[in-house]
Amino acid sequence: MSSIAIVTDSTADIPREVRERLGIEMVPLRVHIGGEEYLDNVTLQPAEFYEKLRQSATLPKTSQPSPSDFYEIFKRHTDEGRAVISIHLSSAMSGTYQSALLAQSMLEGEGDVTVVDSKSASYGYGMMVVLAAELARQGVGRDEILERIGRLKRETKLYFLVDTLEYLHKGGRIGRASALFGTLLNIKPILTIDDEGYVNALDKVRGQKRAYARIVELLEADFGSGPVDMSAVVTPGRTEMADELIAVLKERFQVREYNRSEIGPVIGTHAGPGTVGIFFSPAARR
Repeated sequence: MSSIAIVTDSTADIPREVRERLGIEMVPLRVHIGGEEYLDNVTLQPAEFYEKLRQSATLPKTSQPSPSDFYEIFKRHTDEGRAVISIHLSSAMSGTYQSALLAQSMLEGEGDVTVVDSKSASYGYGMMVVLAAELARQGVGRDEILERIGRLKRETKLYFLVDTLEYLHKGGRIGRASALFGTLLNIKPILTIDDEGYVNALDKVRGQKRAYARIVELLEADFGSGPVDMSAVVTPGRTEMADELIAVLKERFQVREYNRSEIGPVIGTHAGPGTVGIFFSPAARR
């Protein structure tokens, strides 16, 4: 077992088999829908969630883990002599990072715990968690792990497309008029996450094909013709837009490594079904 434990939360959207293989500890957020409370990616899986979302007249509510949820995991590892690196959803989107910090303070200096604000979401930081776990298993030290995941974050570009503006409107991200206007004119916002961890509309184009072309332009400006690693997160069920975009990118770029995962209930609450996120970074130098 590694001397460093890697902890994250459920919004990293890391596939279960990857978490289990690498020994990544995952603390779930909560989803409240239809009068019931569920644990994100534990008692409510993506496919079931999107079916419930389709049937729900109101937007589900989400809530962060409590500090005690993190404390129990931190304490167990530090009592066994391991350091902890805990990497979480952007603090601009959730109080999850703050809960982890409070749990760290509850240890009162009794353990070596580092809490990282990824300033990202979904597999945009899930890939950082996976890299950290791989390095920890190789015996790499804490400082080098933090430097390597920081470099990966700086080098990664991420773009999201949503199938409908309805859920951004329900979540208060845009006004009703903007949502209606976008739907009527088939406007596709190209979303990204800025350096402070906020979701921003980078561009708006009309129609899916133009959105694909614009993302290709952006990635060509970012990476040129060099080899890249690509990850995609999609919502289960309505994957047509995701499949088309992924095919376009695989044809255009030298993709050395490709990973795909599903957008879980918490992120899906705000993005809605039919969403696709694309993450590009220079080909791995592991």
